[in-house]
Amino acid sequence: MRWNELADPAPDGGAPAAGGQPGAATTPELFGIRGLVRTVRTPEFSGITFHEVLAKTALNRVPAASSMPFTWTINPYRGCSHACVYCFARNTHRYLDLDSGEDFDRQVFVKINAPDVVAAEVAKPQWSRELVALGTNTDPYQRAEGRYALMPGVITALAEHGTPMSILTKGTLLRRDLPLLAHAAEDVPVEISMSIAVHDDELQQSLEPGTPTTAARLATVRAAAELGFDVTVFMMPILPKLTDSRDHLDSALRAIRDAGASRVVYGALHLRPGAREWFFSWLERAHPELLPRYRRMYATSSYASKDYHRWLGERINPLIDGYGLHGRSDDDYPATTRRQGRRHQAPLTPPPAASLNAPAQQALF
Repeated sequence: MRWNELADPAPDGGAPAAGGQPGAATTPELFGIRGLVRTVRTPEFSGITFHEVLAKTALNRVPAASSMPFTWTINPYRGCSHACVYCFARNTHRYLDLDSGEDFDRQVFVKINAPDVVAAEVAKPQWSRELVALGTNTDPYQRAEGRYALMPGVITALAEHGTPMSILTKGTLLRRDLPLLAHAAEDVPVEISMSIAVHDDELQQSLEPGTPTTAARLATVRAAAELGFDVTVFMMPILPKLTDSRDHLDSALRAIRDAGASRVVYGALHLRPGAREWFFSWLERAHPELLPRYRRMYATSSYASKDYHRWLGERINPLIDGYGLHGRSDDDYPATTRRQGRRHQAPLTPPPAASLNAPAQQALF
C-alpha cells in the first residue's frame, strides 16, 4: 500500500478528526493503512465513504521523466466524487487494492492535515518557491472540499511563503476561495483553469454525474475573470462523434468567450488503463452504436491517431481564432502554463508529451 509510506498513525490511535459530525460511522483501521484516523459516512454524501488520513508529506516532486511543465504538485484528495467516466487518474486507486471504477468514485481519501503539512514544508529554508500545481490528479474542489475546507489553508501557506500556484478544477466551490486567491495574487503568480469539456447538458450529466453543470462552471469562470484573472478553460477531453461536431465546438467556444475566459486548451480523449475499461462500459450502455468505432480507434494506443488530432485542429483552431481566444492543443495530460501574476502571462507553448511509465505518473499524486 503506497499510503503506508505517506502517513503516520494518529497520536491517540484514532481520535475524531476535523470535519466530523454526530452520527458519522467510523472505523479506526481499513486496508491496513497506517495513518488512517477514521472512516466516515454521512447522509449528505450518500454512497460515498471518506477515509481520513494524516499525511507525512503534501508536496510531490514530479520526476523530470514525466515531462510535465511543473515540478511540484499537491493533491489533498485521492479518489473523486465527480465520477467522470473518462478520468485518467482512475488507475491510481489500484495502488490501494481498490478498483478504478466505483471505488474511485466512492472511496475518497482525505489528507486532513494537508494545510499544516504544506505550511511546514514551504517554510523550510531549502524550499525553492517553484510553481505548485493543484488539480493534477483528483479535483481539489470536489464536493468533499465543502466539508473539509483544506484549500484555504493550502493557498494561504503557499502565498505566505512566496510560492506561485496553479489550480485546475471542475468544482464551482472555487468561488468560495476567489477573494483569497485574488489576495494571494497580489504577492505571487496565481493561475486559474476551469475544466469544461462537454456543452450538452444531458451528455455532460451522463459522462460527469458528480460535477457541477456546465452553466455553473461558466459562471465561475465569469466570477474569476471579474476579479482580474486570465482564466483558461480546458476543453478536454473532446470525444469523437460525441463532442467534436462543428456546432458543439462553436457553441462551446462562444459560451467560453462570453464567460470572460482568455484562453482555451483542447485535446482529444485518451484512454489509459483503468479509465479505458470504465469508459467502454459507459459507452456500451449509453452509445453502443459507437463502441466498435472506439475499439478500433483505441485498439493499439491510449491516444487518438495523429490523423484525428490533425483533423480536430483544423476544425477547432479557426473557431478559437474567430472568438478572439488564445488557444493551443494538449493531446496528453492537462498541463498548466505559468503566468507572472494576474493579467501578465507567459506565452502558450505546448509541453512535451507525458511519459507513460508508472513511477512518473504515480509521483503526481
